[in-house]
Amino acid sequence: MAIKALRPGLAAGLGAERFGREIGIAARLTNPHILPLFDSGEASGSLFYVMPYLAGESLREKLDRERQLDVSEAVAIVRQVAAALDYAHRHDVIHRDIKPENILLHEGEALVMDFGIAIAVSAAAAERLTVSGAFVGTPEYMSPEQCTGDAHIDGRSDVYSLACVLYELLAGEPPYTGPGAQSVLAKKLADPVPAIRHVRPAVPPAVERALMKALARVPADRFATAGAFAAALAETGVSRPADHSVAVLPFVNLSADPENEYFADGITEDVIAQLTKVRALKVISRTSVMRFKNRQEGLREIGRLLGVDTVLEGSVRRAGDRVRVVAQLINADTDEHLWADTYDRRLSDIFAIQSDVAVRITESLRAELSADERARIHKEPTTSPEAYQLYLQARCCHDRMTEEGLHTAIAYYRQAIDRDPQYALAWAFLGLAFVMLGMGFGAGAIRPREAYAEARKAIGQALAIDDALGDAHSNLALIEFVADYRWAEAEREFQRALELNPGCARTCDAYGLMLAAQARYDEALAMRRRALELDPLDPICASDLATTLLRAGCYQEALLEAQRLAEREPGLALAHSTLGWAHLHTANPAAGIAELEKATELSAGNTMFLAQLGEAYALAGRTKDARRVLQRLEQLARERYVPSYHFAYVYTGLGEQEKALDCLERAYEEHAGGIYGFKGSFLFASLRTHPRFRALLVRMNLA
Repeated sequence: MAIKALRPGLAAGLGAERFGREIGIAARLTNPHILPLFDSGEASGSLFYVMPYLAGESLREKLDRERQLDVSEAVAIVRQVAAALDYAHRHDVIHRDIKPENILLHEGEALVMDFGIAIAVSAAAAERLTVSGAFVGTPEYMSPEQCTGDAHIDGRSDVYSLACVLYELLAGEPPYTGPGAQSVLAKKLADPVPAIRHVRPAVPPAVERALMKALARVPADRFATAGAFAAALAETGVSRPADHSVAVLPFVNLSADPENEYFADGITEDVIAQLTKVRALKVISRTSVMRFKNRQEGLREIGRLLGVDTVLEGSVRRAGDRVRVVAQLINADTDEHLWADTYDRRLSDIFAIQSDVAVRITESLRAELSADERARIHKEPTTSPEAYQLYLQARCCHDRMTEEGLHTAIAYYRQAIDRDPQYALAWAFLGLAFVMLGMGFGAGAIRPREAYAEARKAIGQALAIDDALGDAHSNLALIEFVADYRWAEAEREFQRALELNPGCARTCDAYGLMLAAQARYDEALAMRRRALELDPLDPICASDLATTLLRAGCYQEALLEAQRLAEREPGLALAHSTLGWAHLHTANPAAGIAELEKATELSAGNTMFLAQLGEAYALAGRTKDARRVLQRLEQLARERYVPSYHFAYVYTGLGEQEKALDCLERAYEEHAGGIYGFKGSFLFASLRTHPRFRALLVRMNLA
């Protein structure tokens, strides 16, 4: 434990009762980037509080040693602090004294300290702000409204202070300095914001734009939330230099047995997975590169479509217990061969081959590879070649995302685990398969509670074997909010997953799903754009971005995204469903209903698309058609499981609010359908002011 005591002067002016009250408010904050408070009290006239002792250093100590930080490191630290502030602000707590001294660095993580002290001291000092020298905060980091004694500051004040910290991390000093507090505050109220790129030209223009907005003198001109500031920094690309980008094209199967196709695809996916562990690389995900399995395009066109400068081509020949892998890294624009090698090994050496290929690519691109990243790349997931082959077959089935595919994948995962019970990756994806069934991808094949129970057991086993497995943390995050509505815990797991696999598009997209469910749309859009950047041809990522734009009220932009997706994926039901709702929200109901009808035609038996069509019919005044959809859902429910959530769509469209809310409450009890995301869903907009809707938000920790 660490114990901090207030200076006698502060303690005397504050009082034990007020101090305890304010500390108690701060103690309720639970976020992975906030240092928790355990206790507080008074002893011999001194006020004190208790928090965990963590080995590390403050950001001030790091600055004193290094003066300036690398741009990507500075942005990463500030985004973590912004996440903490965004969480606190959503719980009506303002820090008021963000500065390097109050940011602790522990095991690569930034944690905000002294929430309670900042609140408590400000409460007392605000009463005497007009007294010379009695400032609430630290002058170099105070917002202009703090300088003028505004008693009604909000989270935008913390955004300003955090921007001052980022400026100092990049420039070596805060944006405004002077011989004393009054001179610093006078500059803040009169002088323009000094351009960071005049001091440090290497700072990207996008970072400078984000800084200038966050440092605006008037709060209304700043980012509305700390989350929006973090999202703007996420889109700057400072940690993803373009010349460190690669697409691993599908390895060609040269084996005599065509059944080994899954093996070649597995090698492709595993090399991609290894590369996503390297923070300095932008790596295109499997879904997009598989589009070029039988490619007609040249490398330059592929590089343009995927947004990369280099591609890896390869082939696999397997015979008995021998495997021959040929790999070559090529500049997509010039066709220059940057590296090539041939591996002729035993099948048991396949992981060593994959690791070596990943390391050689990183070295060829001169991308930074940390010791931790190198160690995780070289870690072998299993000692059993038989288990590995079964795992690859499972992933092949899993990726179909159908009821049959998921159940077949589960059988293969279980066989792989029978061969090697310590195969953490197989446990992790077994858990994910059950999560997918619980979320409805099995079209009612298994009830959510049963699916999630199996998922928890499998993911827990994966983490017990290997706590540094990014996929396991990502899958745990998914179940934490989808099944249990534990939002803070889910966010912590997503952040851990991205630390371990920063280039994983699947994690970015799932994180975006959670942020959208909480109506944190700036952050959700940033995360989903990042997912689409890593998987630019994945229809799910594209649909998820369009849906999030709809939820955020960006209807025209959503329409454009949905139109592009439907043109590219004319046979995808999800594309037509998304486009349908985009039309409905841009005053084109006839086109919207036509697209939703197309979605139901393409997905016979999928009750989600059918129910959404029923709602659209009702909203368009086609009540009889909506009633027919309702009857069809009731008939299907007598044959198999249909989520109550889907009935809620139709009742909402019909204006039968009590019945719709009955269904939503049952869905909550069942953990069914998309109930985790109902808060900001445009499909339930008419219910948002209903007391039962608000009560359900409270029960799901979304209020």
